[in-house]
Amino acid sequence: MTLAISRRNLLAGAGVLAASPALAAPDFQPVLDYVQSQRTTGFLIVQDHKTLVEKNWPLPADATDFRAAFTHGTAPDGALLEDVASQQKSFVALLVAVAIDKGLIEVDKPVSDYIGAGWSKASPEQEQAIRVIHLLTMSSGLNEGFAFVASPGDRFFYNTPVYAVTKRVVAAAAKASLETITRDWLTAPAGMADTAWRQRPAALGNVGNATGLVTTPRDTAVFGQIVLDGGKARDGRRIVSEQALKSLFERSTTNPAYGRLWWLNGGSETIRSGGVRAPGQLIPAAPTDLVAALGFMDRRLYIAPSRELVVVRTGQAALDKDFDQQLWLRLSKALG
Repeated sequence: MTLAISRRNLLAGAGVLAASPALAAPDFQPVLDYVQSQRTTGFLIVQDHKTLVEKNWPLPADATDFRAAFTHGTAPDGALLEDVASQQKSFVALLVAVAIDKGLIEVDKPVSDYIGAGWSKASPEQEQAIRVIHLLTMSSGLNEGFAFVASPGDRFFYNTPVYAVTKRVVAAAAKASLETITRDWLTAPAGMADTAWRQRPAALGNVGNATGLVTTPRDTAVFGQIVLDGGKARDGRRIVSEQALKSLFERSTTNPAYGRLWWLNGGSETIRSGGVRAPGQLIPAAPTDLVAALGFMDRRLYIAPSRELVVVRTGQAALDKDFDQQLWLRLSKALG
């Protein structure tokens, strides 16, 4: 997958761009009607660096539990500041890629080389076999209680408590706090002013991941655009090398729908976070080159390089259990 090559450039190289007739403006109303009906608080579509849709909706009065657990006020643009749940994993993956660029992390080294021995309940020999790459691909062989249940690299198991160790690894490698490296390596150079780590409330204390990434649809779209632009910020400043970025989207051997803390479309089969294995790609209606940062309660960042497209959705859990597919059916129709 080459995320830095745009659809516009491909068409221009083929001599098609100049000959293409003007296209009618997309009709996004059916898309907006659908997402609003699905308890969405924020929705953003960016294509070719242009914002096509940006909508924010207030939480209903009965969203008391969601408000207490996941929201942290309102940003200047009117969007809710939300803990975007497991979308944070993909942000951390990019921080690891930056650390690789800086020579601070080697993914084939044992996790204990960075944070010391005894971080799991495995034996010393078993723990020594768990590499950083196993944390990134959800194949550590540990269960959620950090007990050893399989050889590292043998099976995919979506494991949030063990993933959280990745945050310790990158902070230890950088000899700086996660908050500091996130600001210095990503949010400040990218201009993501409304993104920060926050301690989670007691209501989320049992998820095994004590800090949440709080952000907005706009900042999340900026992050998505960095990925789409091959690792560069809006001002052209390089955030991460193309090589290190590309490595995030290499399909893992244990799950064709997963890279390094990123979900990938277009694979031959998909093992979802709940462990269900099914033939076919992650979202059949979406472009096959789509990569995604997916979070609990259907917080979504979709990036489709072939369409130069970034789509963000925040809010409560969608009512439609087939949300991803139904949204992309509507998006595909609107975009043509």
